[in-house]
Amino acid sequence: MALKIGIPTMSLGRPGLHSLDDKLHVAAQHGFQGIELFIDDLVQTRFNNSLLKAAQHTSAVCKSLNLTVICLQPFSFYEGLLDRTQTSTLLTQKLPLWFELARILETDLIQIPANFLPTDPETGAPRTSGDLNLIVSDLKALADLGAEQGFRFVYEALCWSTHIDTWEAAWAVVKAVDRSNFGLCLDSFNLAGRIYADPAHPSGKTATAETDLETSLKLLRDSAKSGDLDIKKIFYIQLVDGERLSAPLDQSHPFYVAGQPTRMNWSRNARLFPCEVERGGYLPVLKIAEVLFEIGFEGWVSLELFSRTCADPDPSTPRLHAERGMESWRKIVAALGLGIDVPAPLAAAGGKQVMTVQHRL
Repeated sequence: MALKIGIPTMSLGRPGLHSLDDKLHVAAQHGFQGIELFIDDLVQTRFNNSLLKAAQHTSAVCKSLNLTVICLQPFSFYEGLLDRTQTSTLLTQKLPLWFELARILETDLIQIPANFLPTDPETGAPRTSGDLNLIVSDLKALADLGAEQGFRFVYEALCWSTHIDTWEAAWAVVKAVDRSNFGLCLDSFNLAGRIYADPAHPSGKTATAETDLETSLKLLRDSAKSGDLDIKKIFYIQLVDGERLSAPLDQSHPFYVAGQPTRMNWSRNARLFPCEVERGGYLPVLKIAEVLFEIGFEGWVSLELFSRTCADPDPSTPRLHAERGMESWRKIVAALGLGIDVPAPLAAAGGKQVMTVQHRL
């Protein structure tokens, strides 16, 4: 099975608080093959007066460590904007810079999260449209510009996105865009976070969590089997869990931020790596991962963690997150019987990387 394991740079420590160089080194040391590069990590480097210099330095470090830059992300708040001058600015000013950065980083992939731009803070008026035709038209324009330059885009539904908040809705958008360089990211947290989890409820779940999950996963299986879901259009997947909170995430909760969706507040503070049950993980990540591998997904698997633990200023934070991430991947491989090699813990090899015996399908 051709699976490659990666981790986003912000999952190893907060940008600006922990150096990007350190995060790249610990990722490589712990056996990660690639990184999703968070744009804030480039902004917060010592080259903060030049993103291009930051990208050149980062590319050189990644090459020296044999790390692949899976993608540059996130290209946020783009599609469906009601203020069309903003759309034009993003296409004519921001996008060319991102193409230049991605080219330096030797990645052809840019990630786009489904729009979750909040309402106007002064008037309360919406700033995005749910008109599917407008959303698709905007993304077609983006894809066509990317195709001219040799770039791909990967679209992801967030469980708090304003209009496109399920994998089914995101796939409908990808199908309608109908461009070979425009694909899908499937994320276990966002899939389960929308239809299974409810951090505002004492149980941590929606009233129909189990039924809705089974229905969604059956649709995923059936769509892949029928060919309606083109597996090749799944450009990469993200596996991540969420913490079952000890109290509902309401206005009295420390994670609450006024004006932000509850699931967003939860996501920013309480994601976990898969199989971290001892830390409160409760989402059906293994069940989701099993279906994704069953339908034939091959390629990059990324462990996208956002968490309050990333903001720990301790210099050991990146190393601890890398250890947790690779241990999580080790558990996934063992639990699902994937036929791939997994790096052993560094301590088991006296500080040197070794490979475990394969788990076979």
